[in-house]
Amino acid sequence: MQKFLVVLMVMVLGFGFSAVSFSEQLKGGKLEVKAGDDIYLCGCGKGCDCYTVSKKEGKCACGQNLTKVKVDKVEKGKAFYKLDGKDASVSLTGKYNCSCGAQCDCQTISQKPGKCGCGKEMSKVGEAKAAAPAKKKKEVAGC
Repeated sequence: MQKFLVVLMVMVLGFGFSAVSFSEQLKGGKLEVKAGDDIYLCGCGKGCDCYTVSKKEGKCACGQNLTKVKVDKVEKGKAFYKLDGKDASVSLTGKYNCSCGAQCDCQTISQKPGKCGCGKEMSKVGEAKAAAPAKKKKEVAGC
């Protein structure tokens, strides 16, 4: 019986630690990438100011398709890459980020609100989603 309890406790702790590690969302709207990673970003050009960056293919906050690039280096909170043969960089900190939860892998950030790479609405960094108000129980005679 004692061995069973030890095994059960180890399994519960293991599941707990794995849930915490997988549930880590973007902290403060910061996207973690390294040299060699593929990222998707807004390809609208200099006139656009959404600066959407994602780890998953999709649309940027302004509605255009994201463009796939390979990160050459990461330095001082920016990812450097080449696009159409020209050197460019993008900030890895956004005002908005994906709020889909632990199961989501798009990790989208943006300077403007919109949808993330997985199609859900982004939320402003630092703002928690408002919880739905609790429904009142209907009183039943005798309860």
